[in-house]
Amino acid sequence: MERTTLDLWVGAFVIAGIVALTVLAFKVGNLSTYNMSQTYELQAYFNNIGGLKPDAAVRSAGVLVGRVKNITLDTQSYQAKVTMTIDKRYQFDTDTYAKVLTSGLLGEQYIGLSVGGSDQMLKPGDTIKHTESAMVLEDLIGKVINTISRHARRYSSRIQHSVGDAAHVAEETIDGQRAVKIFGGHADEDGWFEEA
Repeated sequence: MERTTLDLWVGAFVIAGIVALTVLAFKVGNLSTYNMSQTYELQAYFNNIGGLKPDAAVRSAGVLVGRVKNITLDTQSYQAKVTMTIDKRYQFDTDTYAKVLTSGLLGEQYIGLSVGGSDQMLKPGDTIKHTESAMVLEDLIGKVINTISRHARRYSSRIQHSVGDAAHVAEETIDGQRAVKIFGGHADEDGWFEEA
């Protein structure tokens, strides 16, 4: 009897673990349920979308308001055209900003919508005019390295100049001391030699 009860508890924990992993997989894969019954479409153009994928979240103030429907390359402007489906409960004005953002340091990418100040609302099929592309980690690292190397070159030339000035001063000082010894005197405050 005890063995059967133990097996039953182990089975229950295994099933609970499988359910928890499935829920976690849906959350990580951004596949959680979302009511798509009443939606409208908006477009936005970006110079770089990074790793944004179809079905990525569209959020405003952290709230899920839609999904990315599809991503294509516009052959005239060579920008990424992102089509989004937005829940009809949420209306955005014509000054809305669309940004490609990342949740966490290396998390999923999504579209963040920030409301502007216009009184006019976007209509289904409209294009969001104000966009900000994804921050690509490689580009950011390249800019930091470039800035550091530029500053390092500038400071190394200043150091070389300062070392050269110090060497010149030391050389003049050594020459001055030799002159004092040769003439048998010492230098006054203005550097003139006085006889001993």
